[in-house]
Amino acid sequence: MPDIENPVFIIGTGRCGSTLFHTMLSHHPRTTWFSRTCVTHPRQPQRNRRAMQLLDLPLPDRYLRKLIYPVEAYNFWDSCAPGFSEPCRDLTGEDVTPPVKEAVRQAMAQMLTPRRPRLLVKITGWPRIGFLKEIFPDARFIHIYRDGRAVVNSLLAVSWWSGWRGPANWRWGDLSPEQRARWESHGRSFVALAAIEWEILMDAHHRAAQTLPAGDFLALRYEDLCRQPLETVRRAADFASLPWSSRFETAIRRFRLKNTNDKWRRDLSPAQQTVLQHCLHDALIRYGYPPENTKH
Repeated sequence: MPDIENPVFIIGTGRCGSTLFHTMLSHHPRTTWFSRTCVTHPRQPQRNRRAMQLLDLPLPDRYLRKLIYPVEAYNFWDSCAPGFSEPCRDLTGEDVTPPVKEAVRQAMAQMLTPRRPRLLVKITGWPRIGFLKEIFPDARFIHIYRDGRAVVNSLLAVSWWSGWRGPANWRWGDLSPEQRARWESHGRSFVALAAIEWEILMDAHHRAAQTLPAGDFLALRYEDLCRQPLETVRRAADFASLPWSSRFETAIRRFRLKNTNDKWRRDLSPAQQTVLQHCLHDALIRYGYPPENTKH
C-alpha cells in the first residue's frame, strides 16, 4: 500500500469559492481526489483509484471530466470517521481514535496511483485542522475565503442551509451571549444569522491555523483567484509542492472566472443590506474587507 505524503486539504466556510478552486487544482496530473464513487460506494476506495486511472487514459479530457469530477464525499468520511460530516463544534486531534486514524489512512492510501501520488481533498464548514493533522502529521492546508457579504447572500439562496432551522438545530453550536443578542436585536433575521455563521467559521479557521507551522498553511482570497487565476493557482501549487507544467497551465487557462461578490447588492433589500453590514462590521474589518458606512 502506498504511503500518503504531504496530503493537501482545501478548507473554507462553504459558498466561498472552494469548489471552483478545488476543481482547478484537481487538473494537476499528480493529484488524487474524491470522485462520485466515494459518495456512491464510500467503503470501496479502490473504485476511486480506478476512476483516477481512467483520467490518465489517452482520451479527451473534456469527456472524462463530465463523468469524473471532484466532490467533498462526506459519505466516505463518515464511513471511516463517524460524525465527521456534521459535528456541532470543530474537530480536534483529541477526537481522533486509533481505529479512526487507521481507517482513514488505509482507505485513502488505496485511492492513490503511481501517477497520482498526491492526495487533494476539500472539506468545508469547520476547518477540522487539528483532527486531520493528527491523522496526517505532514498535511498542508489551503484556506479559501471570501467576502462575508457574498457568502451570506449565497447561503440565503439555498434551501439546505441549516440556519433555516435556527441555531438550536444548526451545525455550528450554541450562540454566544453577544451573538444571540445581536441576532435578537434584528428580530431573529436570517440575514443576521447567516452573517454570524460566517463569523463563527472564519474565527474557527483563524484559531485552527494558529496551531500550525507557517509552512503548512496558506490563505487565499476568492477575489484574488478571480482577478489573477493563473498566479493564484501557481502560488497554491508551489505551496503544495506540485510541479508546474505546460499541460497544467493550459488546463488552468481554460477557466473563465467572474467575481460575483456584488450580487448581495441586487438580491437583498436596503433594510437587509443594513442588517448585513451591521452584523458583519467587525468581522469584515478583522478579515480584510472594508465595511461600508452604516450606523453601527
